[in-house]
Amino acid sequence: MRNAVSAGGPPQVMADGGVENFNGQVDELVDGELLSRVRALVDVVFSNSMIESWWSKLKHQWLFLHRLETVAAVRRHVAFYVPEYNATIPHAAFSGQTPDEVYFGRGGGIAAKLESGKRAARARRIAVNRAAWCERCRDLPGIVSQGAAA
Repeated sequence: MRNAVSAGGPPQVMADGGVENFNGQVDELVDGELLSRVRALVDVVFSNSMIESWWSKLKHQWLFLHRLETVAAVRRHVAFYVPEYNATIPHAAFSGQTPDEVYFGRGGGIAAKLESGKRAARARRIAVNRAAWCERCRDLPGIVSQGAAA
């Protein structure tokens, strides 16, 4: 590692806040001036956080749920997940649209449709809950069941 240090100073490593980047061993390299650590979105305004987020989802929401005993198995699972992520799985950051819908401009009405569905589901839930009062609750002062006179 010492041979990697140039006259311009130690190599710069861009790191996120993960424990793999901030721990005793890495701190030792930084303190010994063998590395210069730059923290993404803290020391600089750009980062690879979007692709880091995707890798995390790939691993935790898909790969770690399956047996990965061979390279072929990993390739098969990744080959399945990528199109699913892009074309099937809705993303909250895109108001319920998939990345493909955002990129190709095909998901314009999805956010409004989801909002309308959310309001309708809430109204149904309230109606069902109000209709499910027991007889004892219906007789409490100040409680007016659905359809009863005030």
